[in-house]
Parts: sequence; C-alpha cells; structure tokens
Amino acid sequence: MDCVVTSRISKRTRTTEYEPTDTETKAPKLVSTHNWGYISLGKVAKENCKLWWGKQALGAYVVSTISVCGTVAAIRYHTATIPLLAGEESKIVVVPNFADSVSEGDVRWEKAVGDQVSVDEVVVEIETDKTSVAVPAPENGIIEELFVEDGATVKAGQKLFKLKVTAAGAPASKPKEAAAPAPPPPTAASAPPPPPPSTNAHPPPATPPPPTPPPSAPKTQIPVAAIRHAQALENASVKTPPADPTKEISGTRSIHRVKMSRMRVRIAERLKESQNTAAMLTTFNELDMTSDDVCVYSNIMEFRKTHQDAFTKKHGIKLGFMSPFLKASAYALQDQPVVNAVIEGNEIVYRDFVDISVAVATPKGLVVPVVHNVDAMTYAEIELKLVELGEKARKGALSVEESDGGTFTVSNGGVFGSLMGTPIINPPQSAILGMHGVFERPVAIKGQVVIRPMMYIALTYDHRLIDGREAVLFLRKIKAAVEDPRIILAGL
Repeated sequence: MDCVVTSRISKRTRTTEYEPTDTETKAPKLVSTHNWGYISLGKVAKENCKLWWGKQALGAYVVSTISVCGTVAAIRYHTATIPLLAGEESKIVVVPNFADSVSEGDVRWEKAVGDQVSVDEVVVEIETDKTSVAVPAPENGIIEELFVEDGATVKAGQKLFKLKVTAAGAPASKPKEAAAPAPPPPTAASAPPPPPPSTNAHPPPATPPPPTPPPSAPKTQIPVAAIRHAQALENASVKTPPADPTKEISGTRSIHRVKMSRMRVRIAERLKESQNTAAMLTTFNELDMTSDDVCVYSNIMEFRKTHQDAFTKKHGIKLGFMSPFLKASAYALQDQPVVNAVIEGNEIVYRDFVDISVAVATPKGLVVPVVHNVDAMTYAEIELKLVELGEKARKGALSVEESDGGTFTVSNGGVFGSLMGTPIINPPQSAILGMHGVFERPVAIKGQVVIRPMMYIALTYDHRLIDGREAVLFLRKIKAAVEDPRIILAGL
C-alpha cells in the first residue's frame, strides 16, 4: 500500500518537529540566519515509507528525503532569511530586500568573474538613494558568473551573481618566484696578438717636415664693443606670433565628464523639490560665544573650557558644539511646536517627539543621519551618537532607520569657515537651522565697543506653515539656551 500524503502550509505552532538524521538525505545547506516554517502532513498509513517533500519560501527552495512512520503532524523546515537559491555546487545570490522607501539601486562590483572570495567578503555594493548596501559572499567560493553589469540598476530579488562553493576561502597569494639570475654576458673574444715583426720587412721611409707657412698679414684692431654688438645680433631671434593662436593653446584646455552618482541625482531632485514646494524664508540671529562680566560660567564656550577634562574622563569623548546646539534646538522645538510640524495635504501634523537630522559631508555627497529623541538625551549621549553616525555616514553603512524620519535638521557650515548662509529645507521637514563659524567682531556691549567671538545662525522655514513671529522666537530661544545652558535646566 502506498503512502497517501497531502501537504499544505500550516500556521499552527504546536506541531511535531522533525529533522532528518545523518543517514537520511538532507536539504542543501543554507547560510546565514534561518526562519522556521511548518508543513502539515496527512496520515501515513504504511510504516517505513519514504516521503519526498519540498517547499518554495523566501527565495530558498528546500528539498529533503525523510523517513516517517505512523502519523506525523508537521515537519519543520529551514528557509534562509537572505535571498539565496541553493544548489549542490553553486549558489545564486540575489538583491536583498530594500526598505519600504527604497525600490532600486545601482550596482558597483568589488569582485570579478574568477575571483576567489571568503564567507562574508563583500562582492558587490548597491548604492541606493540614501545609503550603500553591501552584499557579501554567503560561502567560500569562486565567482562563476555576474548577471548584471557594473553601474546597472537592480531591484529586490533580481539575480546578482553565481558562486561556486569551495571548501576553503580565498587562498593566500603565492609569492612571486624569484627571477632566474640573468646569465653572465659572454666575454668578448680577446683580440689575436699582433704578429711578430718580420725581420725581412723594409723600414718605412722617413716623413718629410711640413712646409713653413707664409707670414700672415697684421691683424686689424676691432673694438670690444663692436664684437659684443655683432654677437648680440647673431644670437637674437625674432619671435613672431603664430599664424593661428588658438592652435598653440588648444592642448592646454580640456574638459571631462563624470556620470552623477545615484546619491547626487537624488540630492539634486530633493533640493529642487524643496525649492519648488516650500515657500522658503530665512531669518537670522547672532550668538555671543564668550561669557559676560557677571557670570564667567554662563556661556557654552566657558562651560566647555571649565568642564572639558572631567567630561572627557567620564564619557571618553570631548564635549563639542553640536550637542549643545541639538539640545537647544530640541528645547526650542518644544517651545514652538509648529516648527516641528509638517504639512500633509490640507492638514498640519504636529509631532510630539524630536528627531533631529544632522548634515554630514561625505566623499559621495551630503548625508543627514537622524538622532532620535534628542529631547530625552544628555550631552554625552548626543556626542557619542554623533560620532557613531558620522563614522557610518562616511563609510556608507547607515541603515534606513538611521537616515529616515527626521523632524528638523541642523547643518554646521562653520566647520568649513562659513560666515553666513541660507540653508535649504530638507523635505518633507518644515525648517532647518544653519550654524556658521565663530569670528571676532566689534560689538557694542553696555555702550562700549569691544571685540567678541560671534556666530551667525540662520533659520530657513516654510512660510506656508510657520509665521515670522514663530521663527524669530525660535531663534531667540536657541540663542538663550546656547549662551546660557542653565535656562534649559530651569525651564525658562
């Protein structure tokens, strides 16, 4: 009697788990982390019968031969979480799933056909609108085939490359064999010795003396100045302009074209979108970055100078300018919640949380990682998070969660020496704060002109949502919180 088996996917969790033994045929090996799934089976009527089963799930095809007897409720099977098509000798790696806001990316190959790779070694990077996704080798092996060209645009699930699995990783490169020593140059054949003088040879005839030359005429005396003038005329070269001057300089003028990266294209699109959508307006204020005569510890610069050593010793990082400005921005956003809001259709969405995007310049372009819940963070937590995000941004290793969802942006052009500027809103946000350099300027203090290190700050905002009053009050709140951080503690 043959086995009668029906199979279907079951969502029940209380099932009998079964895995093949070593003597039974197992499914091809899968890599990385695994998900578990279940196949619900019908009643098996005959003992010692064998069941072939397979299931396509999450991009991995699993086939196993198992021995069962009696009634089996369900069989547990593996599916790899990374997209991978498994086989006995070769594996085909496909494009991993992107975030919801990303649909495609551009391919940049790090390896070529025939290259040997080790497990987790990066084979290809996929540059998306926001970050780069590295796709490593799932096993040790040799690249057999590349399914897309360098620079091509791919979508999730598309085939990338075929990997032939080997037992070991990429072998160490063999040292170059020492070059065989060059054979010594053949020695020149020695010239035959001159023949001995013949005793019968006649001696050569004597050479007659040269005739005496006739006496020369007396030399004419020429002035030295005349000689120099004649030499100057001989050495002088008349320089004439070329017939066509453009031909002479054409070789020194050239241009070259470079294809824009996907990130640069996306930056251009977003900035133009912001300019076309928002009614942008910029307002300014200035900060006095020194202490006053009443309290020398009120200003942030004096605060840093006084507590820098203790702060660094306790937290392992220096206290910079960005954490006070982010903390002051969070404080001002809570005071003026409309700056933290956004327009969606005909509605205004107010956010009760503060997630601040921080502009970071990278070799590939401007990236804005997000520091979440700034209002609940300390200076030390903000500084540590900024260092972590900055390193990831420069390496192109930011996750989607770390680069999405900001409610406000802070851009510090002062690190490059900026005096003043008008930043552009980072859509879909409604405002952005621009920090600039600290420069000494003459200012009037209590009726006297003194030299103070000053900083301009700028707030660009969407005038459709934010009125001038709210923008000015917002900057005044930041000015007060930076010049005297104690007001945040006092809630003033």
